[in-house]
Amino acid sequence: MNIYHIHGKIIRFVSGLLVILLINNVIHAEDIEDEEIPGNPHSAALEKAYLIPRQIYVGDPAALVLPLPGARQNSDDIILIPDLYNAYFFPSDPDIDFHRIILERRVSESKLTVEFTAFVPGIHEFPVIIIGGEYFEGLTVTVNSILDDDSRRILSSAAPALAMPGTALLLYGSMAVLVFLILFTIWFFVKGRTALQELRKNWKRRILFISIKNTEKQLYKAFLKGADKRMILDKLSGEFKNFLSILTDNNCSAMTACELETLPHEYFLLLEDSHNFLGNFFRSCDELRFSGVVAGSDDITRLLDNLRIFIGKLENIKKKKQMEEKAA
Repeated sequence: MNIYHIHGKIIRFVSGLLVILLINNVIHAEDIEDEEIPGNPHSAALEKAYLIPRQIYVGDPAALVLPLPGARQNSDDIILIPDLYNAYFFPSDPDIDFHRIILERRVSESKLTVEFTAFVPGIHEFPVIIIGGEYFEGLTVTVNSILDDDSRRILSSAAPALAMPGTALLLYGSMAVLVFLILFTIWFFVKGRTALQELRKNWKRRILFISIKNTEKQLYKAFLKGADKRMILDKLSGEFKNFLSILTDNNCSAMTACELETLPHEYFLLLEDSHNFLGNFFRSCDELRFSGVVAGSDDITRLLDNLRIFIGKLENIKKKKQMEEKAA
């Protein structure tokens, strides 16, 4: 037997051994595929998993609950949250935001709860979850879209002008203001000018009465402080005549006592003895000013008191007449 013959036998032996090993590996691989994956004892419980709520949409917070067989004894819940300590074990997915994972072990029934929020519609499979020395895989959820399946995901056309927030309010508000201005303009040309003139007249009259009453108070204070009596009489006569000029629309500054008695009675709102009062008042005032007799304190006090009483009666009658007009 030569060396070439021995070498051929060795080659055939090695070739046969390699063929046997290859066939054995193929058969062993087929057996592994037919067997359940070891280390994943929860595959049978996946069909019992349910969602809370039952139907979820994009952006809705939800929880997936997986019922598990009861444990040998009760134990504390194991909770995973996305912090630095659990960063390695906590699952991550670009389309799902996981909030918390809870493993409850009870004698009666255990369960795994996964709290999450999905941001993409469709069927999603969770990544492998490792918690409490166990791992869970194959968990899937269906996330619905708020859009119709047939609708195209494109931007809608521009909204009508009236549908924009605040546009209707601005439009109708502008129309209401315009209508109000038109009605106010019509009213002003019909009755507004008369009402405005009456308002101006009443305001002017009010200022006039306030002015004469302040003058009377100032003269009385000056009299108490010992001011010159001739100065008080001159100012009293002049201010009272200015008051009558504005009240009656006549130049009363140059009128004598007799001429003041001839003023129309309606200027004083039918005040009794108004003509006699004016004549007597200015006669007394002129006699004290120009007779050369020194005016006494009683004379000054009497003139100031008479002026205050006359102005008060005149103002009260005006107010009473205005109230009667409003009541009518």
